[in-house]
Amino acid sequence: MPAFRRTFVTLGIATVLTASLAGVAEATPPGIPSAATAKSELTTLRVAADGSQAGYSRDLFPHWIDQGSSCNTREVVLKRDGTNVKTGADCAPTSGSWFSPYDGATWTAASDVDIDHVVPLAAAWRTGASSWTTAQRQAYANDLSDPQLIAVTDNVNQSKGDKSPDQWKPPTQSYWCTYARMWVAVKYKFKLTVNSAEKTSLTDMLNRC
Repeated sequence: MPAFRRTFVTLGIATVLTASLAGVAEATPPGIPSAATAKSELTTLRVAADGSQAGYSRDLFPHWIDQGSSCNTREVVLKRDGTNVKTGADCAPTSGSWFSPYDGATWTAASDVDIDHVVPLAAAWRTGASSWTTAQRQAYANDLSDPQLIAVTDNVNQSKGDKSPDQWKPPTQSYWCTYARMWVAVKYKFKLTVNSAEKTSLTDMLNRC
């Protein structure tokens, strides 16, 4: 069942709202380049077949590290991408709402929201990160300065898994341009390679901008 149709009711209050709710803010991670810049950056990325998945583990990318003020990376992104987010002393959200631009759903429970690595950790491993140090992988997995982390519907993020844009795109086609711009920016920043099918798909998405 599509995420926007999933509804949970607690004490008679629906925890998922329609995307048409007035005043809902769309998550906008920092550093999203213009389409023109993304197209230019894409041409500079080295095209190569993906490397091996051998040896990969999420534990090799320490994530949701402490970011100060009792907050970890996930909690920082939840506050950044949410609307009217209130937190407890431990920085965990106690209320708020989160609009997922991938599928157009809005959630009022943080447990229904995942923090997506736009370029997944496993995808990074196959395209260059396998040779990084643990410190470099930690910086990648917790990057708050670039469009690498975004709050989205949990099961949509899980359907994406570690797929590249030739294998998976956000259900909301109007977001494809932004998604491609974010993907390219991350690959460019961290000097990761792209395979030929991935580059073709990104080019098509950017041409829709």
